Amino acid sequence: MLQENCTEMLDFMLLAFPTQPEHQVLLFLGISMVYAAIITGNLLIIVAIWAKPHLHTPMYFFLGTLSVVELCYTAAVVPQILVTSLQERKFITFRSCCAQMFFFIGLGSADCFLLAIMAYDRYVAICKPLRYTLIMTQELCIQLVGASLLIGFLVSLMLIWLVFHLPFCGGYGIEHYFCDVPPVSQLTSNKTKLNEVGIFLSGIMAITVPFILICTSYLFIAVSVLQVHSADSRRKAISTCSSHLAVVALQYGCCSFMYLRPSSSFSPKQDQMLSMVYTLGTPLLNPIIYSLRNKEVKAALRQVISHQLLRRGY
Repeated sequence: MLQENCTEMLDFMLLAFPTQPEHQVLLFLGISMVYAAIITGNLLIIVAIWAKPHLHTPMYFFLGTLSVVELCYTAAVVPQILVTSLQERKFITFRSCCAQMFFFIGLGSADCFLLAIMAYDRYVAICKPLRYTLIMTQELCIQLVGASLLIGFLVSLMLIWLVFHLPFCGGYGIEHYFCDVPPVSQLTSNKTKLNEVGIFLSGIMAITVPFILICTSYLFIAVSVLQVHSADSRRKAISTCSSHLAVVALQYGCCSFMYLRPSSSFSPKQDQMLSMVYTLGTPLLNPIIYSLRNKEVKAALRQVISHQLLRRGY
């Protein structure tokens, strides 16, 4: 039993949705278009990497995995947001809320660790180029991805227990579009300092630890790049890393503000807007950033699209 009797059959009301029908339709259409772009962009990257043998390298394996994780990550919340936006009763059941938060936090945490793995991959490629193929073997790449998923879902499981083992007798209205940790934890009664510390430490594990690993990798990369005498080689190294750094800045900036702060600073309206940035904005911008700044991905995408058009007789 995760809850006392008062929360056993509890439904949560999602209060962030507009009440006017025309605003609900606009919200539905806006999110639908962004979600369609997320699915299209990430699927194109996955297909391009899978279809082109010369992209079967660790860097593109991690990029493809990142796209898969982000498709699943958005699928954990966006379809529910779309369905709920058009429903008269904007409720989510207790069990659905638990499941949604579990997958959302688990995949989001895995996303953060994948970005750290990608930084490590760039470190090996730039700082140890002669040993790159010996270090970044296929077996190691699969193990790193598996470890990121395992750690992500362990963090999520701990957060689920910390949030949902307390009763919710004090209220059932979530000031959000979906079940995220800060708005749901605001509803729990009998909350102790231990719970708040546990939630904060989970955020440290999922956000700060991979961010430190990223910073360490890029510190070594920066030292190595400064030692390169060739301007072309230096420019190529910077170009390779800049796309990843742009994604890191967006992802960690939003997540740090959302999860690494005291619960007393919870601001519903601000958090609702911010959550849309890392739920929709990051998965949308990732394929754009990586495809626009990567010649190999752009060339592969053009070939895949041209091939599909020719098959259909266009």
